[in-house]
Amino acid sequence: MGVPKEGIYMRQYEIAVVLHPDLEIDIETATTKIEKIITGAGGKIVKKDNWGKRKLAYKIKKQDWGIYVFYQVNLDAQKVASIDATLRITEEVMRYLIVSLEGIRYINKPGATPKVTSKPEDDDKDKVETKDKEESSNKEEK
Repeated sequence: MGVPKEGIYMRQYEIAVVLHPDLEIDIETATTKIEKIITGAGGKIVKKDNWGKRKLAYKIKKQDWGIYVFYQVNLDAQKVASIDATLRITEEVMRYLIVSLEGIRYINKPGATPKVTSKPEDDDKDKVETKDKEESSNKEEK
């Protein structure tokens, strides 16, 4: 990503939002409100992922269930605080988390096939031989 003409550096963030379970009937109103908060701060929504209603690990605001919605956004780093403050006072939002996706290294990138460097049976043989060598060297030292 390059630097826009205005000098604003856009970073990638993931915003996870847990909405009140009673909003399941009219989820579009709540998600539209959150999207307006993001775009109002100058953010661009790249991806939206609605996980639906799920059981919470522990109660939040006396609720056992919550609706999970994830957003991947491009956003100016200075605007994160304003989104944070707005989500904190938004009634529909029970809990939220904003995470920067910059500098994240994947162990295995999604969709990539794992690399195999050697055959598994060869690795087992090496371990057995090494173990035998260690046992014999320990006996010689005694």
